[in-house]
Amino acid sequence: MKKFINKPENVVSEAIEGFMVANKDKLIKIENVNGIIRKNLKDKVAIVTGGGSGHEPLFLGFVGEGLADGVAIGNVFAAPTPNTIHEVAKAVDQGKGVLFVYGNYAGDVLNFDMAAELLEFEDIQTKTVKVADDVASAPEERKEDRRGIAGDVFVLKIAGAASEKGWDLEKVANVTQKAADRTYSIGVASSPGSIPGATELPYELGDDEIELGMGIHGEPGMKRTKMMPADQLTDELLNTLVMESKLQAGDEVAVYVNGLGSTTLLELFIINRRVHQVLTEKGIHVYDMDINSYCTTQEMGGFSISLFKLDDELKELYDAPAKAPYYVKNHSIDTKEAKV
Repeated sequence: MKKFINKPENVVSEAIEGFMVANKDKLIKIENVNGIIRKNLKDKVAIVTGGGSGHEPLFLGFVGEGLADGVAIGNVFAAPTPNTIHEVAKAVDQGKGVLFVYGNYAGDVLNFDMAAELLEFEDIQTKTVKVADDVASAPEERKEDRRGIAGDVFVLKIAGAASEKGWDLEKVANVTQKAADRTYSIGVASSPGSIPGATELPYELGDDEIELGMGIHGEPGMKRTKMMPADQLTDELLNTLVMESKLQAGDEVAVYVNGLGSTTLLELFIINRRVHQVLTEKGIHVYDMDINSYCTTQEMGGFSISLFKLDDELKELYDAPAKAPYYVKNHSIDTKEAKV
């Protein structure tokens, strides 16, 4: 597979080095582990996220004001080690506890839980919110088994904003869990992403095939079908999301249309247009829309749609300022009106 790399075993370390030389004014790399933290940490509950490399700009690009205070980085599509998570959490703890926010995958759960046990021995309190927004990955009666995909963006945004308010660990964790419980996503893949150093693709999709609900590591979706027009595909995905989320006329949502790596903004704009049309027809108020590629799978073709059901509390936290290398939000009345 064609990749602009040197040696496969150096991909993560060299990528972190390249990221850090561009962001050294605001971030610090922790020695001996693949962890990054904010400079000028505030006296508040610390937010720590993390996951495998290969999904950039998640997770390292979301360390900053109003978002994560630190990130633990794993190898490509692999969970960060317990030691990495432990060192990051120790580095950002200000004596008010640490909230872990990460996608619901077995390796991440195991390693973050192990790090939490180590931190407990050092009298550092932790709580955990697992993002499980992928409605295609498990039925409603097994929601706790669902995977975390692009909904991480919404949940991290709320966690960071709540922490910046100076709330205690329990309150920050509670509102972050509330955000996770109200975030719903579904994706579609049109082509696989390749792993640096691999000689074969992890799976195959025919030139005229797509897989509805495929995961961001190539996990099986709901069904494989023929390619279809953008509006028809968007309608099918949205019908599933609206059914799973139980959204009704009068509800208010933030929308995120996420590219998986190779899908162009031109295509994402077309998808977003249809999302807005359908939700408006259903009487669901679209409060805000974001179109970007935050949660990728190398150069996988495809996209995901995330709906975040808002209330007054979550809306205030969603609108709070945030600034990280790959995510910025700073609403005012003027910019809000201009965006609409």
